[in-house]
Amino acid sequence: MGEKLRFYISRIKSGRLKEMGRQTVWIYHYARRYWGAMVFYTLLGFVGTGFGLLASWVSKNLVDIITGHNSGAVVQTFAFMIGMNVGTMIVNQISEYVSAYISMKVDAEIKSDIFEKIMVTDWESLTNYHTGDLLTRWSSDASNISSGVLSFIPNLLIYLFRFISAFAMVVYHDWTFALFAFMGMPVSLILSRTLMRRMVNNNQRSAAMGAKLSGFNQETFSNIQTIKAFSLIRLYVERLKQLQKEYIEMRLDFRKMSIWTSLLLSTVGMIVSYASYGWGIYRVWSGVITYGTMTMFLSLSGTLTGALSSLTSLVPTAIGLTTSAGRLMDIVEMPREDYGRDEEVDAFLEKYREEGISLGMEHVNYAYHNGTQVFEDASLKANPHEIIALVGPSGEGKTTMLRLILALIQPKEGQAFLYGGKDDPGEDGREPLTPSSRKLFSYVPQGNTMFSGTIADNMRNVKPDATDEEIKECLKLACAWEFVEKLPDGIHSMIKERGGGFSEGQAQRLSIARALLRKSPLLLLDEATSALDVATERRVLKNIMQDDYPRTCIVTTHRPTVLSACSRVYAIRDKRCKTLNEEEIDELVRGF
Repeated sequence: MGEKLRFYISRIKSGRLKEMGRQTVWIYHYARRYWGAMVFYTLLGFVGTGFGLLASWVSKNLVDIITGHNSGAVVQTFAFMIGMNVGTMIVNQISEYVSAYISMKVDAEIKSDIFEKIMVTDWESLTNYHTGDLLTRWSSDASNISSGVLSFIPNLLIYLFRFISAFAMVVYHDWTFALFAFMGMPVSLILSRTLMRRMVNNNQRSAAMGAKLSGFNQETFSNIQTIKAFSLIRLYVERLKQLQKEYIEMRLDFRKMSIWTSLLLSTVGMIVSYASYGWGIYRVWSGVITYGTMTMFLSLSGTLTGALSSLTSLVPTAIGLTTSAGRLMDIVEMPREDYGRDEEVDAFLEKYREEGISLGMEHVNYAYHNGTQVFEDASLKANPHEIIALVGPSGEGKTTMLRLILALIQPKEGQAFLYGGKDDPGEDGREPLTPSSRKLFSYVPQGNTMFSGTIADNMRNVKPDATDEEIKECLKLACAWEFVEKLPDGIHSMIKERGGGFSEGQAQRLSIARALLRKSPLLLLDEATSALDVATERRVLKNIMQDDYPRTCIVTTHRPTVLSACSRVYAIRDKRCKTLNEEEIDELVRGF
């Protein structure tokens, strides 16, 4: 006893039980919203247990009637027993329906909530997780919790009620039989202690390995064109087989432990059953009990053993639930973005919609979490009806600057802000760059960003009420209408996953058209014209400049051939933004 106490004290000190308690409270946060359905489910379990016990009692009477140890109506008793069994079946079916209802509702709510929280999680913190890992946590772990909610408190109460009520019936008719119900308990408790340590470790390893497999599959299917191009199919097949081998070995290792545990528990259960059977024969032979009573005892022995086994099975269920909860809590407890300035941004946009909005960055310092310094005392500005270019070698910070502008990351020092018109009014008239200010931007990132669906669907993602004419007008500005109008279905033509069915240049022009359709006062183009020929690139930028809408445009580019169309050019050098003069711009163009 002292050794057990020391064990549990050490577990509490290690923080594991405390952490499991915190994870259980987190699960309860979702489960409590369905307490009414869970109470109903628990009551149905009680009723089902009652029907089962009553059926055992009726079967005892029936046997006693047949053997002459009791007088009564056989037909009525037999009919009553059938009624009990039918009632049990009905209750079981209702319980299964309620269980499915609660599981699906909790599953949908958890996944919806986790999805929303992932979307508003701090961007830089989120990049520490592989997308495959995020998908596994969002789908598998959330489903594990939703399916296991009913396997925790409600089933715990049902199994306890089943065990206690069956035990009470046994004690009422012959207390000596009650001793057999506890014969297997010491073995079960000892095994539970051993299994708990193994299960916690196994669940964590299993979740990590599942995330690794999911990430591998996701990356493989996303880059299947590259894999084919480099003839890497055999390599990736072998990698998958190796990952599967590691996963199988891990699962089989735990399965071996489970097999030995199951064999031991089954052996103990068999010993208990045969002991009960032998004791029952002896008691009948001694004339202490009837055949019907012995039959009932044997039935109740199975009920007691089953209830005890079910209670024991809740241990791995609880561990699995808390492990999944912990993995989800890792995500949802990361820093979140603050959208608390939505109303101020809406008012700011309404005030300066006609004259446009300018962007300013003053003395900005920024370093990534890993300590890499990107900017030191960097400044720039961009005004309506201007195209501002950011140039510089790869890795110098062009995309990072756009992330600062979009408030995906925050400067460590300095200011990033917006103001109305072209004249900076100073501190009092500035609107700080926050996640709320993203509604003022349209953004075309590097790579293919089109979604599966029609061209019109993609356009209306940013403006649901856009008319066909508005879509066509933006397609013309982006020089995309020239190929869209030739398609059999025009703007209703289908786009495959990752822009499939269109060239990179066409997909880029569609992305630019989508950004223009949003009619945001600020437009960010991150290498968004890299797949276009020089002539088309110039036409797109010229159309943007000639558009009457007071738009502020910032372009990052490796191609200085378009710099002559820009109002101002910043070169990112030595962690600063240096304004280039005409001679320096000409030199860049000549050296390209």
